[in-house]
Amino acid sequence: MITIGIDIIEINRIENAIKYWQKNFLKRVYTEQETTKYSNMTPSLAARFAAKEATMKALRKSDSSINWREIEVLSMSNGAPTIQLYGQTKRLAESMGIRELSVSLSHCQDYAIATVIGYAG
Repeated sequence: MITIGIDIIEINRIENAIKYWQKNFLKRVYTEQETTKYSNMTPSLAARFAAKEATMKALRKSDSSINWREIEVLSMSNGAPTIQLYGQTKRLAESMGIRELSVSLSHCQDYAIATVIGYAG
């Protein structure tokens, strides 16, 4: 079985959330490593936000039932993005038989997009 999630977001929505809620927004949505690596790169934060949403869609869950920080989107040494799940979200993926999540991120001046594919088997 393969499960797919995709999401697109306007980068200025993330900019506005950071301006309005400041560090509270960052702490609610992003892990410490994500904040450390990408806090000064709003397009990268927006792409990671889209990846978290796409992951929720791939897991067939609404954003109210998953802790944002249980989905971590980082870059490997070669620059390729990777997803790590924690806690309840990890257990959910395991219960679905998902053994691997692949993610693709992209952004332009105005939008960030992410696609997540979950592989079960």
